[in-house]
Amino acid sequence: MGNLARSATLGLDAFEVDPLEMRPNQTEGDLEVIIKAVYKQVLGNEHLMESDRLESAEALLRDRSITVREFVRVLAKSDLYKSLFLYSSSQNRLIELNFKHLLGRAPQSQAEITEHVEIYYEQGYDADIDSYINGEEYICNFGEDTVPYPRNIITQNGLNNESFNRMFSLLRGSATSDRDNSAKLITSLASKVATPIKALPVGNGANYDNTGKIFKITYSLSNEFARRQRFGIKEIKVSLSSMPRAYQSIHEQGGKILSMAEVGIIN
Repeated sequence: MGNLARSATLGLDAFEVDPLEMRPNQTEGDLEVIIKAVYKQVLGNEHLMESDRLESAEALLRDRSITVREFVRVLAKSDLYKSLFLYSSSQNRLIELNFKHLLGRAPQSQAEITEHVEIYYEQGYDADIDSYINGEEYICNFGEDTVPYPRNIITQNGLNNESFNRMFSLLRGSATSDRDNSAKLITSLASKVATPIKALPVGNGANYDNTGKIFKITYSLSNEFARRQRFGIKEIKVSLSSMPRAYQSIHEQGGKILSMAEVGIIN
């Protein structure tokens, strides 16, 4: 079954998949549609009060002083976005949402999660947001003036069928927002298992049976920590629920994650 047919079958027909692009000589009504579409995509369908709108950035977009891509960047770095997602979400959930909001897809591997954890702890939040928006993937798919949209619910080169399942798990339904702060894909990504989907997503949109598994994380220490402990490579075993805190601890030590593997289950 093709992805467009699957979208209708699974109840995704309510999601906008036709790209919206800002063009010269558009009416004020056209520009308002584009601006609202950016808010909806980047803020995860959050209901927006008029007082929450970024009026200065909107004015710059309307007079073409900034592009849609720069408006997306401003919104993703705003206090509004941070209050909705950065401060209330786990590291993994924030990364899932950044992929969804900024690239229109779900993360495809644990390596992608790890990459953004490292950017966040080594360079900071703004640099991590820039890594999505400045990347070749964003530019090739959206350019300067196309509003990001859920790409995984239509056919996309370079993205496999599992990407569709993961994006569906993140979408959850057109009437819901992304304020749920629990990670949806941490199990399937860490243990490299398929992400199941249901015809009508409820709750977190996925059914996982791997929450009792134990994972071994191998990581390198910074030079300072390595000298103190007399070796540079360490291994720890953690449960799935402990993984976000383990990530944070490793990066607080200046460490870098080298690999992760499933090693058993909790008895």
